[in-house]
Amino acid sequence: MIYKVFYQKSKEEVPVRECTDSLYIEADSEREVRLKLKDKPYNIEFVQKLEGAFLEHEKNQESFELEQ
Repeated sequence: MIYKVFYQKSKEEVPVRECTDSLYIEADSEREVRLKLKDKPYNIEFVQKLEGAFLEHEKNQESFELEQ
């Protein structure tokens, strides 16, 4: 499954919607996504599972790139 993760680059900053970044990651569950990113300094706001038409739409975006 592919997940879209919305995050702030630093846990020290107050979350501001205009500064939110996103990345795409492949994992079996939301928990696995969080475990894969635990060593990053990210403040994760939301993890969204992508499937069906939503996944196809995201794949057509220029910014779509799976994290390893």
